[in-house]
Amino acid sequence: MTLERVPGSERQKGRVLIVEDDPSIMLGLRINLEAEGYSVLGAEDGEKSLVIARTEPLDLVILDVMLPKMNGFQVLQTLRREGYTMPIIILSARTGEMDKVTGLELGAEDYVAKPFSLAELLARVRAALRRGPRVAEPVRLVHVFGDVKVDVSARTVVRNGEPVDVTATEFDVLVCLIEAHGAALSRESIFSRVWGPNHHGTPRTIDNFIQQLRAKLEPDPARPRHVVTVRGVGYRFDR
Repeated sequence: MTLERVPGSERQKGRVLIVEDDPSIMLGLRINLEAEGYSVLGAEDGEKSLVIARTEPLDLVILDVMLPKMNGFQVLQTLRREGYTMPIIILSARTGEMDKVTGLELGAEDYVAKPFSLAELLARVRAALRRGPRVAEPVRLVHVFGDVKVDVSARTVVRNGEPVDVTATEFDVLVCLIEAHGAALSRESIFSRVWGPNHHGTPRTIDNFIQQLRAKLEPDPARPRHVVTVRGVGYRFDR
């Protein structure tokens, strides 16, 4: 993206949050949006963007996918789950069809691939603002981590755009860990959450399901990044 100034009105048109960790892209977007008459806020990571979105009135969000702390898909999913309806435009250097589908399914208004034309992006901003906030829809719970997408409503798992064959119990164990939000769960706790409080099994049962999930979802099952062992406790899910 070349740094250029696109002429526009100085009248304030709305408040836009730019979520982008590349300083040069952030600066170029800020200069041009302010020249168009928008009030601009900026965040360089996903966690900061959520703080701003929860505390500041926003008319639109321009959201990069590859961000520190939380990726753009996670930020998008969180905002929609919490009921925020402002238009959100995804920016990404990842141009694969599955990434675009994921962004739109999670509630983005538009998906713009890098490198992009500033004039085209500004036109998309204007179009999104003309359409206005999204009509509130029933939340479809989808978890995204690494190259994996877990659709809780459809009970499907997709990795790198391809369906993953998981059993019903494997799916329940995976969702149980994900929805613990980073807390370590003992094997007994997993048993209770997945099978019910009256079920009795052996620790080896849970270990077998964890091994199966790692084999199907981890980039390197021998060195898991997402379904990790907590020594002396049990297991934890890390995004």
